[in-house]
Amino acid sequence: MAQNEQALVIIPTYNEKENVRGIVELVLSQTAGLEVLVVDDNSPDGTAAIVTEMAQANPRVHLLSRAGKLGLGTAYIAGFKWGLARGYAYLIEMDADFSHDPREIPNMLKAIQQADLVLGSRYIDGIRVVNWPLSRLFLSKGASYYVRIITGLPIHDPTGGFKCFRRIVLETIPLDDVRSNGYAFQIEMTHKAWMMGFRVREIPITFADRYAGQSKMSGHIVREALWMVWSLALAHGFRRKPHAKPKTDT
Repeated sequence: MAQNEQALVIIPTYNEKENVRGIVELVLSQTAGLEVLVVDDNSPDGTAAIVTEMAQANPRVHLLSRAGKLGLGTAYIAGFKWGLARGYAYLIEMDADFSHDPREIPNMLKAIQQADLVLGSRYIDGIRVVNWPLSRLFLSKGASYYVRIITGLPIHDPTGGFKCFRRIVLETIPLDDVRSNGYAFQIEMTHKAWMMGFRVREIPITFADRYAGQSKMSGHIVREALWMVWSLALAHGFRRKPHAKPKTDT
C-alpha cells in the first residue's frame, strides 16, 4: 500500500460496548495507514460514548452516529459515502465482534493491489469456521451454493462480510440504489461489482463466532437474502457473466 493510499475500516455497531474498544485498537495496530470509522446505530449500551472517548485521544478513530437501528447495509452505505468524501483509497468492511480477525487486514491490502474487491472467504482452502453449530454452517454453505446456482456469481463465500473495496468500485456502483441489508447486502454489492467487470478475488480467512454480545442473525435477514438472489438474477436476465470486460486499471 503506497504511503498516500490510506485505508478506512468501517465497523457498524449496535450494542457492542464489550467489543468495540478491543476491536478498534487491534485494527489500528496492523499498520500506520489504517483509520477506523465506527458507524453506531444509537446503541443504548453506550457503545458510541466509548468510541467518542477513543476518537478524542486518537485522530485515526472516527464516529458516525445514526438516529436508530437502521440496518447493516445502510450503515455500510453511510460509511462508504463518508470515506469516499474524505479521499480514502481503500474501504474495508468488518464486524465488531472479533469474528473477523483484524490481523488479516494486511493480507487484504496486499491482495487489493491486484484486484478491485477482495473478499475474506471462509470456504476456500477448506472450511475455516470456528465455534459454529452444524445447523448454521449448513445454512451458510447452502446459501453460497444457492447464490452461485441462481446468479452465476463465481464466489465461494458470497454472504461473507469481511471485504476490501478499491474506491473506484464504490464510486461506480450507484450506492443510493442499494436497498438490501444483512447477508443480502453482501451478495448484492459483490454481484454488482462483478457484473460491472471489476476484478473480484477471494482470500482465505478463519471466521470465529462472536464471544461477547448477541448475534444480529434473524429470520428476516435470511428471507431477505433468499429474495434478493432472485431479484439480482432477474434484473440481469439470468446473465452468467459480467456485462463489462474485467477492469484492470490500478
